[in-house]
Amino acid sequence: MTEPVVVALPDSAGDDARRRSRDRYRRAGLTGGAGLVAKAIGVLASFILVPLTLGYLGAEQYGLWMTISSASLMLAFADLGIGNGVLNLIAEAHGHDDREMARRAVSSAALLLSVIAVAIVAVFALCYPFVPWARVFNVTGAKAMSEAGPAMAVFIVVWAVNIPLDVVQRVQIGYQKGFVNYLWQGLGSVFTLAGALIAIKLQAGLPWLVLALTGGPLLGVALNGVVEFGWVRPWLRPAWSCVRRAVAGRIMRLGAMFFLLQLAMTVGYATDNIVIAQVLGSAQVTQYAVPARLFAFITMLVSMLMAPLWPAYGEALARGDAAWAARTLRRSLILTAFLAGAPSVVLVVFGSQILHLWVGNSVNAGTWLLLGLCFWTLLSCLGATAAFFLNGSGRLRFQVACALVMAPTALVLKILFAHWWGVAGVAWATVIPYTLFVVIPTAVYLPRLLKRMMPLETSSAPEAV
Repeated sequence: MTEPVVVALPDSAGDDARRRSRDRYRRAGLTGGAGLVAKAIGVLASFILVPLTLGYLGAEQYGLWMTISSASLMLAFADLGIGNGVLNLIAEAHGHDDREMARRAVSSAALLLSVIAVAIVAVFALCYPFVPWARVFNVTGAKAMSEAGPAMAVFIVVWAVNIPLDVVQRVQIGYQKGFVNYLWQGLGSVFTLAGALIAIKLQAGLPWLVLALTGGPLLGVALNGVVEFGWVRPWLRPAWSCVRRAVAGRIMRLGAMFFLLQLAMTVGYATDNIVIAQVLGSAQVTQYAVPARLFAFITMLVSMLMAPLWPAYGEALARGDAAWAARTLRRSLILTAFLAGAPSVVLVVFGSQILHLWVGNSVNAGTWLLLGLCFWTLLSCLGATAAFFLNGSGRLRFQVACALVMAPTALVLKILFAHWWGVAGVAWATVIPYTLFVVIPTAVYLPRLLKRMMPLETSSAPEAV
């Protein structure tokens, strides 16, 4: 007698949820893996470029470049949060399988970002002749004084061009295909290294070197956009006919929250080099920036691995899968503590020796500076991992409230601690307020939020703000 055949229903709710869970982890893994490749290329390029540019430019001009490059963090909010707003909308549209919503979001955002880019260049051009750039960057050498303004001009123009091009990266991240973006970033790092080596070989000035260092990533982004909107998703190509006032308004409202958050974070996190330059002099920026770059590699690694979960959280919650989001958050926090903590301790113990092998005797990092950078790296990585969940779930007001208290406190402490304890004090001036006003409140808020979200597992989508 023939045995009966039992056939599982492939479209059952349980099977579908498990498939989506596997797909999210797979895409996050692919993005993290591609990110490792891209960042490995970037790290290799950086390790080659730091001693080369430091030796080529000298302490003051290299400090000038470090201060200018710090503006990249400060200008991260120049898009008024629109880029992150688009990311959230794309993730939500993906969760609802809504192509039309995604297309309207991309077209509306592209128009808004283009207007912002043109406005930035126009305002900078009007202000440029009246700004005492040498005084702004606190440089005294003749060459540094003459090149400060042109170098900043090159930086601003390249950055402004990059603003509307950022849409393509947000689309890829929102669709949980960030690994494509990372591969193009890796190619951009190759362009950067090649351009910098050519500039140094030709004995070009700092403005040309800035063009090489910032133009490489821009070229990678531009090529990425051509491929993405030309072949991969031509239906998402920005078009005037797809611009919608209502969609643009929603993007701007959501972006406003991200803008406030980015602005506060910039004041709190990205002013270290500027404070040191103003209080201690441009040459002292090097004594802080180079050790900080060692720890920044850890932050970059953790962010690269955990950031792909942001759109995954948004897509999962849009489909009502809160259990997956809560489970993934807990796992990611444990993994982050290990990935950030272990290498940070190693850098505290062996940081001085590593710096000596890397850049010679030009940089001397004390134990208190290394300890401060260690604690900051661990706390900021844990905070970022939690923030990816909060961003994906649309819980922005809590983050903004914490950041608006933390940021001005940190800035004041940086100035005071720089006067009292030098460059090491700047690191601790970030650790203390971040612990008090971000880490502790988040540790209280997250469990309560997760408890409230679990009964909403079958709801359609999280609130936008």
